[in-house]
Amino acid sequence: MPATHLSILFSRALLGARVIPVSVEIHLGNGLPQFNMVGLPDTEVRESRERVRVALLANGFEFPQRRITVNLAPADLPKESGRFDLPIALGILIASQQIPPPVKNLEFAGELALDGQLRPIRGGLAMAVAAHAEGRVLVLPSSSAQEARLHLEASIHSAPSLAAVCAHIMGKQTLSFADAPERKEEHNDDLTLPDLADIYGQEQACMALIVAAAGGHSLLFYGPPGCGKTLLAERLPGILPPMTQEEALTSAVNRSLAGLPLNHQTWKIRPFRRPHHTTPALAITGGGNPIRPGEISLAHQGVLFLDELPEFSRASLEALREPLESGEVYISRVAGAEVLPAKFQLLATMNPCPCGRGQDDAKPCRCTEAKIQAYRARVSAPILDRIDLWVPVRKEAILHRADQKPPKVALTSQKAREKVIQSRQIQLNRQGCENARLSARNLMNVASLSSQVEATWHHIIQTHRLSPRGAHRLLKVARTLADLDQIPLIHESHLFMAAQWRAAF
Repeated sequence: MPATHLSILFSRALLGARVIPVSVEIHLGNGLPQFNMVGLPDTEVRESRERVRVALLANGFEFPQRRITVNLAPADLPKESGRFDLPIALGILIASQQIPPPVKNLEFAGELALDGQLRPIRGGLAMAVAAHAEGRVLVLPSSSAQEARLHLEASIHSAPSLAAVCAHIMGKQTLSFADAPERKEEHNDDLTLPDLADIYGQEQACMALIVAAAGGHSLLFYGPPGCGKTLLAERLPGILPPMTQEEALTSAVNRSLAGLPLNHQTWKIRPFRRPHHTTPALAITGGGNPIRPGEISLAHQGVLFLDELPEFSRASLEALREPLESGEVYISRVAGAEVLPAKFQLLATMNPCPCGRGQDDAKPCRCTEAKIQAYRARVSAPILDRIDLWVPVRKEAILHRADQKPPKVALTSQKAREKVIQSRQIQLNRQGCENARLSARNLMNVASLSSQVEATWHHIIQTHRLSPRGAHRLLKVARTLADLDQIPLIHESHLFMAAQWRAAF
């Protein structure tokens, strides 16, 4: 009677932002030929039995006619995707003594084609980060290995097929380590991002854009259609400072977890997400089964742009409250809770009324006061209170006669970015974060006010009836204005300009 054989290999499962180690245990026992899989596999994982069987036969191996049991441990963790095809196939070959066991520091992940070729999987970079933290070497399909090598210190074997992995384990040939892709370590001007030089007029709006970029502040542009709100918003990525290595890695990991492609040429360019206003709340915050990052997590360390803010559903907007404050989103389900990173900068636009014309448009606005109030009420006061800058954009400011030359460009994105980087560096050296992320206690330590300026601040608070949150956000914007001027103390002019944008709506 045949003996009982057992093999154990290692892989990874993805759950939200967590990358959890999984032991793939294969047991070959006596009895009628069966293939049983336990450990909460989903349909995609259970279907691997057919992919594995055909791939083994196609590569000249024997598929054992035994009672095969596959256990994916831990048993209480849901398993999804075809990433377990490769370790299951190798485990069967090892348990049936067709190949020897591999070295213990190897992990395997990859989806099998029927001819034994390896297809890419979701989350290659996230798995590489986790494997490197535990001192393991990860074997991935060749296309996923290139993504995973964005983590320069990780050890990644690039495997084109099941046969190549088996040959590596048997010592017949060696899998090559994936080469690190060429990355742009600085801001790449060749990307031709939209430039501030394309904006004519709108000096106040452009200044607000620079302030928002320098301090990481949230920003709302409002004005009639065609006045340039979206045009201005699209210029923000071109003036934002590049990400640090750690920020770039966490941002790329989120894209990897969501199964989105990674562009090595935009390694340090901050993400700019612009979901459509019909996007449901679940896609904004993240979730689903299995849990995946939403738009706010994909905008981590970057910008979330909501065009026509009142057109988004109330649930989608209210879901932004906690992430705007904490930089994280908590997703609670019956099976447990997950925490996803969501440190993003909110950028939004809206019209002054339902028809869009407002009082400043050439055509008269026909909206009643009740309709205007109902339109603005689509964006709740708590959401507006979390937006630092409310900036009006007027259509007349960008109009010029066709027979005249456009106004001389005073500022380009390159010059603006230099000012932003200089200001951001002042903030990082002083408090370790951008001004928008300051806590109330730390804000009072870094926002030095003379007695006269403090009296002005309290007068502005009383005049505009600002909430405590609004008062602190006003002071944060004033602190950023002072940093742009490279002044250690906040002056009254900084407070007045911040108040102009805070109370304009």
